[in-house]
Amino acid sequence: MSAPREIAGRYNIERRLGAGGMSTVFLARDSVLERLVAVKLLAEHLSDDEAFVARFRREALAAARLQHPNIVQVFDSGEDQESGRHFIVMEYVNGPSCADLLRESPKLAVEQTVEIVRGACHGLDYAHRAGVVHRDVKPGNLLIAEDTGSVKLADFGIAKAAEQTRITQVGAVLGTAAYLSPEQATGEEAGPASDIYSLGVCAYQFLAGRLPYEYSSLTELALKQQSDAVEPITNFRSEVPRALDMAIRRCLERDPAMRYASALEMAAALDAGLQGDEAATAAYNTASTQIFSGDDEDATQALPRTTALPRQQEAWAPAPVATPPPARERRPAQKKRDGAARARLFALLLILILAGVAVALLASSSGGGGFTDINAGNAHDQADQLIQYVQDHRK
Repeated sequence: MSAPREIAGRYNIERRLGAGGMSTVFLARDSVLERLVAVKLLAEHLSDDEAFVARFRREALAAARLQHPNIVQVFDSGEDQESGRHFIVMEYVNGPSCADLLRESPKLAVEQTVEIVRGACHGLDYAHRAGVVHRDVKPGNLLIAEDTGSVKLADFGIAKAAEQTRITQVGAVLGTAAYLSPEQATGEEAGPASDIYSLGVCAYQFLAGRLPYEYSSLTELALKQQSDAVEPITNFRSEVPRALDMAIRRCLERDPAMRYASALEMAAALDAGLQGDEAATAAYNTASTQIFSGDDEDATQALPRTTALPRQQEAWAPAPVATPPPARERRPAQKKRDGAARARLFALLLILILAGVAVALLASSSGGGGFTDINAGNAHDQADQLIQYVQDHRK
């Protein structure tokens, strides 16, 4: 079936912008507000999947609440009565995607890469704080606006809507597998750390001209993610600052707990890396490790939120200079455990001292003084007798 010429009685289709397995995107004109918009029409076979449609509507509503300079704004969604097609109406970004840039050149400039990733970090952090995870960060979803040069994240929500539906069959992986985090590849729930991993893959590819892992099958990719170390970017591009290389590869840790605690922290670390500040980059890395290390019950509690360096200040919020997060204070639970440990140590030392005193008294006593044989009875009884004996002889 051909695409309808008009959607919802107000969006006049002009031309196709792109297509995928789940949807086709068209450039359209909103006849009410007289502006260009992007209309995403879901594939026809998805309209029969009621579970998917219900999730799609919920996720479209959640995405519509996200209003940020680095996120493609969702204006409208629904079902076109004439064609029966479900649609999303979004902000039209007149400019290429990062996938388009990679087709023109396999590598991007170092400063351009950091600029793009920094903007994406701001958008992701805003979404994460709103409780929305992207789940499908990849170059094709990073759009560059020609008029401002800013990056905008597209397609929030559609990845979540497609989970656990009949379209995610065995042998098929939603999105591009190379950008999926290890936890997503094994079927675990995606969280903010998953988006950080995916954005780290993008940054790595922009600079190295290749993906962190080369693979010929999804099984091979999953195995490499679990066992192989990521090769340094500097092995492929010597002009990349070592500190920036370190910062990006931190995003690619297989354990989500070892990645940055927030997308803003990632942005600040990359800014420090661009300046070649290895000490600052290492400080952010250490801070991330501290958040999840140790055996505290609340060890995953986030440190105070950091902000990115003021290279791209946004109108919606100030961006003061970031400083490495302060060292974490010892928590009450840890203090309680430390106190218990000290008490046990004190008790052990006391028993050893009492035992030494008892042996000395036994050695100097000719008649035994009423002291029970140290080899008789069990250890608990002997300890009680030792304590009682010393108390009697202190009077």
